[in-house]
Amino acid sequence: MNVGLIGCGNMARAMARGWGRPVLCFDPLAERAEALAGELGGEALSSNAEVASRADLVVLCHKPAQLGAVADEVAPAAKAVASILAATPLSALKNVYPGIPVYRFLPSLPAEVRRGAVVQAVDPKREATLGRGDTVDAQVRGLFAELGTLVPLDDALVDVAMGLMSCAPAYVALVAEAQVDAGVRRGIPPAQASALVTETLAGTAELLRRRNYDTLAVRREVSSPGGATARGLAALERGGVRTAFSDALDAVLGEGTQQ
Repeated sequence: MNVGLIGCGNMARAMARGWGRPVLCFDPLAERAEALAGELGGEALSSNAEVASRADLVVLCHKPAQLGAVADEVAPAAKAVASILAATPLSALKNVYPGIPVYRFLPSLPAEVRRGAVVQAVDPKREATLGRGDTVDAQVRGLFAELGTLVPLDDALVDVAMGLMSCAPAYVALVAEAQVDAGVRRGIPPAQASALVTETLAGTAELLRRRNYDTLAVRREVSSPGGATARGLAALERGGVRTAFSDALDAVLGEGTQQ
């Protein structure tokens, strides 16, 4: 499947690197498209319309506010469209891309290393054809499944998912930074503290996968009553770690609490 990217920002680059294959691309900042095409052996094109005419699948990676303007250029020639735009439901996509297959996905930055989660908005009307010989559906799903664990969700929940996983690399980096700082404060050199924290985070993520995402089971394996881990967990709870993450999700969704 010949993939064309509309927009070559951070998320577009992460996906392209995860796929590891040449892509067609366009960005209003020509140097961004040229850099991405040069890195992957693809081709930077001169317009959105040219991407649409040459790609089997157009992936929308532009700003959500540009939906209509980009569609005016892309829709006449596009064969299929996949969107990673925030706050842009399937209904809005179908409205500006009528008559062709339209998909909505939400990846996150770890797509660059083919890890993490990729949300697919469930489209009940197209779901009826899945597994019944619809080659386009199968190819598009397979393409995004290369980038991480594909998680189907109701379209209305995709923006909520953004606050859990699309924003999460920044949150995890902040948590890692805080742990490293704590270790450095107690005398561990920064490089060693960074390695200790980062590798433990990576290993814990894999352990959770093997434990079927049972966070309580992993906590119980590490923590014994009255022990060091129990004391550390109690300190985190007193510090409001759960409330902080809940508040972060509300802030992402524009629902911050009023004090």
